[in-house]
Amino acid sequence: MAASRSSSTSFSNASTSPCAACKLLRRTCNSDCVFAPYFPDDQSQQFANVEKIFGASNVANMLNDLPIHQKGDAANSLIFEADARVKEPIYGCVGAISRLQLEVAQLQKELCSAHTGIDRYGVYTAGQEYKGSAYGGASASF
Repeated sequence: MAASRSSSTSFSNASTSPCAACKLLRRTCNSDCVFAPYFPDDQSQQFANVEKIFGASNVANMLNDLPIHQKGDAANSLIFEADARVKEPIYGCVGAISRLQLEVAQLQKELCSAHTGIDRYGVYTAGQEYKGSAYGGASASF
C-alpha cells in the first residue's frame, strides 16, 4: 500500500490536474502546493479521510514543519491513521495493532504445536531408523 503512494517532491501543474487536496478544498493547485506530492489527484478518498480526521490546515502545518526527507513518511502515516479511524472510530490504528498481536500469538501457538509434532515424529523415525540401520549394531530380525 505504501509503495503506491507518491513520495516525490517535484510537482508540475502544467499538464496535470489539481491534487486531491486542492480538488476537495476547491482551490487552485499551484507548483508550491504542500499537498500535491503526497496526495495526487487519484487519491481523493484518502485525502478526504485525512482532512476529516486531522483537518487540512493541521496537515499543512505538520508537513510544512517537517524536513523534506520525513514528509513522505508523515503523509503515509496520516493516511494510514485516518483510514484506520474511518474504519474503526474508537480504536483506529490501535485496534488494528491489537488484532495483529492476537493473530501473531495464535500463530506462535500453532508453530509451537507444529514443532512439538515434528519433534515427536523425529524421535519416532529416529528410533525406526536405528532398529533397521546397518550402523545400529544389531539388525531388526525378531
